[in-house]
Amino acid sequence: MGCAGSREKVVGSGSDTSKKIRKPKPWKHTEAITREQLTQMREEFWDTAPHYGGRRDEAIYGKSALYGLVYIKSTLEIWDALRAAAEADLTLAQAIVDGAGVIVQNPDLTVCYDERGAKYELPKYVVSEPTNLIREN
Repeated sequence: MGCAGSREKVVGSGSDTSKKIRKPKPWKHTEAITREQLTQMREEFWDTAPHYGGRRDEAIYGKSALYGLVYIKSTLEIWDALRAAAEADLTLAQAIVDGAGVIVQNPDLTVCYDERGAKYELPKYVVSEPTNLIREN
C-alpha cells in the first residue's frame, strides 16, 4: 500500500511551478469609478510597481553546476511580464507567466514570485474591473 496525497493542479513549461490562471472573483471598489479613473489608477501602479516589490537589483548572472553561467531575469522584466499578463486574455496570460518563469501563488495573479523567491503583489484593480465601474456612453 502506498501513501495517498493531493497536489494542487499546476501547469508550466518544464518545471510545473505555475498555477493555472483564473479570472479574478468579482469585487467592488470603495466608490463607483469611471473607466478613465481605473485607467489612471492602473498607470500609477505600473509606474511605481518596481519600487514596491521584487528585488532591487538589475539582471544577475549566476553559476549553475549543470549549465554554467545562467541568466536570471531582472525585476523589471518580471514586472513587464506581469503587466502584459494582467492585460491579456487568460490563455496568453498563462503563456506569458510560464515563459517568464513567474510562480503564481494566487490564480488571479494578485500574488506571484520570481524564480529567486521575490514577491510581487498586484492590486485587484490591475487585474480586473470592479463591479461598480461607471459605464460611460
